[in-house]
Amino acid sequence: MSDTYFQPVSGFDLPRFAGVATFMRLPHVALTEDRINEVDIGLIGVPWDSGTTNRSGPRHGPRQLRDMSTMIRAQNGASGVRPFELVNCADLGDVPPNPADIMETMERITSFYSIVKSAGIRPLTAGGDHLTSLPVLRALAKDGPLSMIHFDSHTDLFDTYFGGTRYTHGTPFRRAVEEGLLDPKKIVQIGIRGTTYDNEDRDFADAVGIRVIAIEEFHARGVSDVLEEAREIVGQTNTYVSYDIDFVDPTFAPGTGTPEIGGPNSYQAIQVVRELTGVQIVGADLVEVSPPFDQSGGTAYLGASIMFELLCVMAAETLK
Repeated sequence: MSDTYFQPVSGFDLPRFAGVATFMRLPHVALTEDRINEVDIGLIGVPWDSGTTNRSGPRHGPRQLRDMSTMIRAQNGASGVRPFELVNCADLGDVPPNPADIMETMERITSFYSIVKSAGIRPLTAGGDHLTSLPVLRALAKDGPLSMIHFDSHTDLFDTYFGGTRYTHGTPFRRAVEEGLLDPKKIVQIGIRGTTYDNEDRDFADAVGIRVIAIEEFHARGVSDVLEEAREIVGQTNTYVSYDIDFVDPTFAPGTGTPEIGGPNSYQAIQVVRELTGVQIVGADLVEVSPPFDQSGGTAYLGASIMFELLCVMAAETLK
């Protein structure tokens, strides 16, 4: 059982609407604190959306996700997993961005996550837009390329935007493959759909061996069959899981910058994560929650619930 210090505050001890909001009511442990080396899984906010090319707002995601995550309780209702008793979890705070400088912010993110990695902590990130994943991967893949399971309605494999801009939320995984952070033959992208500019991203995927599962195939085959293939692709390698909230149909998750119709429902949104059992997850993120487009907090609550499901899988795998 984990240290009681790392247990979330119970709703029976302090009402969920009271107190300072942290991820899932966990203790806040800064990177400079002595107890940082006791943390197994660290929940981290990256309040930054300078890679957004249309509807901005994900910079506000971590704050709303923290607030809505106070509804999360100690036990997974489906699996029975009690993650906070299996591993020491803590809210490590936010990476401080420079909202006026993309390159400097990416350096700040990589520096922050390099400290997290050196402390032996597996990060669970709340973005921020999807460019966030690139500087995180630069820190986590220092020992060699990672595999990746990616839930999204977009591949994020484009080369440039606006005649040469290489760093946007539509390019992170193109850069990650080019930089040797990800093994393209061990990448699977699930849920891809929507209108497109052209086939550039899909052509790149085909050229380097990335498996793209479009939404039509996802719906035709079903969650279990698709995720069985995903597990086979990554095998027992160190794997990063990246989850864009726009993977989910906008009926259930309208609070995002680039919604695409025809996606999974909210139950399928958590079901795909439950099917990750056995995957060696070294880090994960939930990105693109944009509070201005869903001020009710419903999208953020779904996002926080997805983070909890990811946490449960990561915590359970620690015991193996």
